[in-house]
Formats: sequence, C-alpha cells, structure tokens
Amino acid sequence: MKFMKLGTRSDTFYTEQATRSLVSDIPPNLVIKINDTTYLLHKSPLLSKCGLLRRLCSDTNDSESDVLELHDMPGGSEAFELCAKFCYGISINISAYNFVPSLCSAKLLQMNESIERGNFVGKLESFFSSCILEGWKDSVKWSYTYTRPGYNRKQHSVPKDWWTEDISILNIDLFRCIIMTIRSTHVLPPQLIGESLHVYACKWLPCIINVQTSETSVSQTEEPKEKNRKILETIVSMIPADRGSVSVGFLLKLLSMSNLFGVSTVSKTELIKRASIQFHEAKVSDLNFYDVELVQVVLESFLKFWKRISPGDADNRHYLLRSIRKVGKLVDSYLQVVARDDNMEVSKFVALAETVPAVGRLEHDDLYQAINIYLKVHTELSKAEKKRLCGILECQKLSSEVRAHAVKNEFLPLRTVVQLLYYEQEKDSKGTTSTKLQKPHELLLGAKKRPATKDSHGKQSLGLDKEEFKRDEITRRTSLVESREKGEQKTQRLDDKLALDLEKKMVIREVKEESKKKMSIGRTRSNKSEYGSEKRR
Repeated sequence: MKFMKLGTRSDTFYTEQATRSLVSDIPPNLVIKINDTTYLLHKSPLLSKCGLLRRLCSDTNDSESDVLELHDMPGGSEAFELCAKFCYGISINISAYNFVPSLCSAKLLQMNESIERGNFVGKLESFFSSCILEGWKDSVKWSYTYTRPGYNRKQHSVPKDWWTEDISILNIDLFRCIIMTIRSTHVLPPQLIGESLHVYACKWLPCIINVQTSETSVSQTEEPKEKNRKILETIVSMIPADRGSVSVGFLLKLLSMSNLFGVSTVSKTELIKRASIQFHEAKVSDLNFYDVELVQVVLESFLKFWKRISPGDADNRHYLLRSIRKVGKLVDSYLQVVARDDNMEVSKFVALAETVPAVGRLEHDDLYQAINIYLKVHTELSKAEKKRLCGILECQKLSSEVRAHAVKNEFLPLRTVVQLLYYEQEKDSKGTTSTKLQKPHELLLGAKKRPATKDSHGKQSLGLDKEEFKRDEITRRTSLVESREKGEQKTQRLDDKLALDLEKKMVIREVKEESKKKMSIGRTRSNKSEYGSEKRR
C-alpha cells in the first residue's frame, strides 16, 4: 500500500491522563479541547499554517494563553493531531486509511495555500491524485477482510468491493454521506452497497460476529450503547430496498442486537420485515439461541408475508410450499438447539413449534428429536407440562424407526406411548380386513398368551399368524410400559396405584374415541353395551 511521509522531526507528543503535550522548553500558550482530549500546544507553529486558529486568536498576542474548543472537528482528536504534527514538522504517514479524516480536518482548520505555500491541504490533494486514484490495485489485500476470509489475495484482478474497507474507518455520519452519494449515481449494484454496510457493521459493532449470548451477559455504559444504537439505526436506514442486497444472516444479527442497543421501533420493524422475506434462506447458526420469542416474531411475519402472495401458477405454488417447508425444517433444527437450554420454558418451546403450519412439516421426526432432547434435559417437568409438550406430536407423521424408538422411550408420558402403540395396531389393521381390531383394554392390560409349540426346525412358535403375532408384540411392549409405571409407583401408597389405574382407563377411553373419529368403522349400540359389561366384569 502506498503512503506519503511528511516531516522529519521525531514524535515528542506524550499523554498525561487525558492531556496531550509536546516535549519542549517553551511553555505552551495554546490550549485546544477536542471532546475528551486536551492539547497543550504553541501558537507560533500552528497559527502560521492554520487560518481558523489565526482568526480565533486574533484578539490576543503570543504571550497570552488562549483556550479553544473544537469539539466538531471531523475525524476527532486523531485527525487534528496529524494536522498539529504537520505544523510542528513531526514525521507523519498519510495513506488511504487516514487520508479522508486528515483532509477534512485540514480543510476545517484552513490549512490551504492562501495561508502558506506547501500547506497540508495541497499536499493531501496531490497525494490523492497521484497515488491513491492511480494505485487502487494495492487495496486488494484489504478487501474481504471480514466477509470473505477465504478470498485468494494472490489473484491479479481487483474485486468490485475494494473500496468498502477504506471507507469503513470513517465515522457514521461521513460514511452515510458517501454511501448515499454512491447510491444516487445508480452505478453500483445493491449487493455492493450491502457489502459495504456489512463491512462497516463488522468493524464498528464487533459483537455482530457472535451474538449467540444472552442479553443479560452484555453490559455497556450508556455512551457506547447510544453510539452503537446510532450506528445500527443508520445502517438499517441505508439497506437497499432490493431483496437480497444483504444476507438474511446479517439481517438477523442486526435484529438480535436491536434489543441490546434499544433501537427505535421503526428500525426494528424494518429489520423484522426484511428478515422474514428471506427467512427461508437462513441457517440455524443465524438465529439467536437465547431469544426464542424474536425468532417466533420473524416466523410469524414470514407466514403473513407468504399469505399475502397470490399462489398464481403451479411454479409459484411449488416455490411457496418449498419455502415454507424449508422454514419448518429450520425451526425444528433450532428447537433441537434451544431444547438444551436449562432455562427454556415449555410454553415458549411449544408456542414456537406450533407456529409452523401443518403444511410446513411433512413428517415429525425432527420435532420428536427436539422434544426428546427437551425431556432429557428438563427432568423435573410436571405431568401437565409433559402432556402439553408431547401433544404437538402427530403419531401418523413419525417414521416407523422413530415410532419404534418412541415406544421404548422412558421419558415420554404413558399417554403418548399408548397413542403410539394404538396407532401401530390401527395401521396394521388397515392392511387386512379379516383380522378383528384388538380392544383397547386388551391392548393396555395385555392379552393371554397362547401355548408355544415347536416348528419343523425345532424352533419355538407361538402358534399365531402374522397379524396376531404383531398384536401380541404390541401387547408385550405395552406390558413393559405398564411394568415401568408400576415400578415407579411401587413405593407409593395404595390410593396412588388406584389413581394410576383410573388414569389408564381414562386413556383407553380417550384413545378409543380418537380412533372412532379417524376410522369410518361404525360401532353398534350392542357392541358398546358388551364392551361396557366387559369392563364391569
């Protein structure tokens, strides 16, 4: 990278608390305050080159001390110090990094040729014309520092976003002026504008790189918080309206930080809208693991957005369904992550899971995995909470492998296991019309085993046909579940066991009623009477 060196004297500035002074035998007679920094300087070298300072000190002589406040200095104290060192003849290096703030500060101080030949403004403008404009290929190594870590710096072509790193060193107001000027020319595509916003945010909002922390762990004083809020709101206001100008991951990270910095409702609403439009492009790593409610808000906005779109032709309908199912897969994967959080409430977990429409889940395998993880981590759940949690599962949307795992899952409540077993039998019964459906109370309490025989190979055989064997296998699994429940209750009093039996009977009744609704097989009153008499016996 090319740079311009000015001055020959060594740097003799030093700091004592918040005061910058110069090592000199001559006592200072010019005090300049810029924000929180105070400079103790000398009139002679500065007034000879700075027209502004010469005018402000015109009413006093060199022997008297003046105090000036220049809090609006562009580039702040760093840019002013470069100008001051130039006046003293101290060696400084000017490059593309500090050129803009140096030029703005020098122009404010009126360090031009009319004050003194060879002044700072003239040298900066000459350096800009002869070096910077002619040597932008040197900036290749700065590009993609934040957003393209794998960029090949050895290639010879200059990337189109070569300028984003340079202007990212500016303060937010000056940065906004440059971006808005570039946008008004309509020369660069929206994606390059979005790239510059991403680079700037990464430089000035370091927490954007990793926002997967709880809000309570982020502590900021009011001044940095207000500064970050202004930067974030300004970046949001400059995002091009074109869809895809910035990534959904960038939008979601800005949205996650909006609560930390207390951004305006307008900015937050705009981020939710923009993120929801591209939500189907997101990855699990883009979502905040400690703000489930925020993810749900974006999901709801996404669904509202797609509801407003007319399905139109078949291609449009296919794209719509594919996007919703991608989001459903994303949410279920996200639930598997947040299920490991000890502080995750059942209500929040269920609310997010239920927000996904039925069309967004062709199968419930991923949702089952999330529920299974939640049950393993949160072992102190009440029966009501377990029922609420497992109530979002649909047995018919589980694969056979997952159902086999769920039947043996000791963390699932008994009600869910019975429903799974009953669905298995109901599914098997649809494969043959000749086999009578096993009664629910037999399914739960266990059927009588038939005597075993030996086949021609000497192996034991239960003497059952294929369908009967399946039903007895289900009965066996149900008996294991019942045994597990009895083992858990054996140390309790007798009335607790009676309550458990009553709950089992209620489950049987509910399962039977649900089965009747799903199946088109009618039951006569006589059958019901017979079933009732069997129970009484």
